[in-house]
Amino acid sequence: MYAQQFEMYRSRMNRCDDRIVNISQPHVRPIVRGKAGHDVEFGSKISVSLVDNIATIDHLGRDAFNEGQDLQAQVENYKTRYGYYPKVVLADGIYGTRVNRNYLKEKGIRFGGKPLGRPKKQTELNAEEIKNLKAQRKQDALERIPIEGKFGQGKNGYRLNYIRARTMKTAKAWIRSIFLVMNLLILNRIIQP
Repeated sequence: MYAQQFEMYRSRMNRCDDRIVNISQPHVRPIVRGKAGHDVEFGSKISVSLVDNIATIDHLGRDAFNEGQDLQAQVENYKTRYGYYPKVVLADGIYGTRVNRNYLKEKGIRFGGKPLGRPKKQTELNAEEIKNLKAQRKQDALERIPIEGKFGQGKNGYRLNYIRARTMKTAKAWIRSIFLVMNLLILNRIIQP
């Protein structure tokens, strides 16, 4: 450990990848989120898809990663599962990169997010179009609420944010089990009206 610290001092580095921040859970890593009140979060990072209120974990890892890089794999996983591409992808703004938008456009999939660039200047000719696009974005935002609610349900109802497993393998099993239970409750409601 001291050798690593000396090397950091000698090379004038302020970064230590894969540092241990919790002795009883050495797999836990700090993830800089920049959210109000919580600049840094600890634990696993999850990328989830939601179709008909059934949540599917697409990416689960201990290291910080940019979820926006998962979009294409998630869309291809959707096609593998259901046999066709989705009509629309409703996602956080981080997924709305030019690369992802071009990919979705090639596949004929609409991205339900704010368009890149400056907003169109409103004229008499395009006023109705702008109004419709704004209404569509509002509708897309409303339809995205259930995925945020799924995380809230997992954290508040099933203690998703209190995973205390000693190994990453156990933590992953614990997280997947929570999502399994939430999905089983949805399926139970469908089966027993």
